[in-house]
Amino acid sequence: MLSVAVQTLGVTAPVFVMLFVGIALKRLGWIDAAFIQTASALVFNATMPTLLFISIIKADLDAALQPSLLIYYVIATVTTFFLAWAWALWRCPHADRGVYVQGAFRGNNGIVGLALATSLYGDYGLSLGGVLAGVVILLYNSLSALILAIYSPGARASAGSILLSILRNPLIIGVTAAIPFAYLQIPLPDWLMTSGQYFAQMTLPLALICIGGTLSLSVLRESSGMAISASLMKMVWLPALATAGAWLVGFRGAELGILFLYFASPTASASFVMARAVNANHQLAAIIIVITTLMAALSINLGLLLLGWLGWL
Repeated sequence: MLSVAVQTLGVTAPVFVMLFVGIALKRLGWIDAAFIQTASALVFNATMPTLLFISIIKADLDAALQPSLLIYYVIATVTTFFLAWAWALWRCPHADRGVYVQGAFRGNNGIVGLALATSLYGDYGLSLGGVLAGVVILLYNSLSALILAIYSPGARASAGSILLSILRNPLIIGVTAAIPFAYLQIPLPDWLMTSGQYFAQMTLPLALICIGGTLSLSVLRESSGMAISASLMKMVWLPALATAGAWLVGFRGAELGILFLYFASPTASASFVMARAVNANHQLAAIIIVITTLMAALSINLGLLLLGWLGWL
């Protein structure tokens, strides 16, 4: 399991490096609140939709397509979403419930989950993990837009306003716009794809720098209770429940391992970007990302060790 631990750290360590870069740049005065607000808006409205668009159109939708596994993942994701929501109704102040729920159910599958699936299971992990990630991108963004629209400060929680918020979400637009290109295999010019990839590659480092620039000791103290609660739900309770459910349904071996890696991935950096875009508690979102990413190196390895000991992998 030492090799797995090294692989996990290899995936999560660059995330922390970029977070610390953001902290350092803010302390040096090279970035300020205005930069963070502008950069977060750029990521939310442009670079991240471009990244999602390119990821979808490059995915091989026919490779490793397993309807039963995809259906289970969708059902498990929706179930964990509502479980986190139910807990937040009791645990969180009204204004923070959207951020709490998003942090507790939305995993960083496109970076951590897919990288670990590929490291452990090779080409099979890459193909199955890629298709799985493509399916849930739309689901994650739709559910996140829904919960943030309901609890965002000043939001009108009517069915029409929530639906409009979802339809106007740039991340959802990026995904839905890519589906016809991927399904019909419509090629785009090489120069356009290359330019799009240059633009999309700014997404993760820029988002993480903004998260690091947002962090402060006072914010850590004020939001630590809710952040720890959401982090434990994301990294321990919900992955354990979803993985046990996958075993009961009949998944074994690589399929169960990949499902576990996706369920146990730390909270996605997109949760910070979306929270900031709707004027929600983005500091809480940032802290949840930091804590879950830190926990991943331990919880993912312990989970794989337990699954192997039980003979489920």
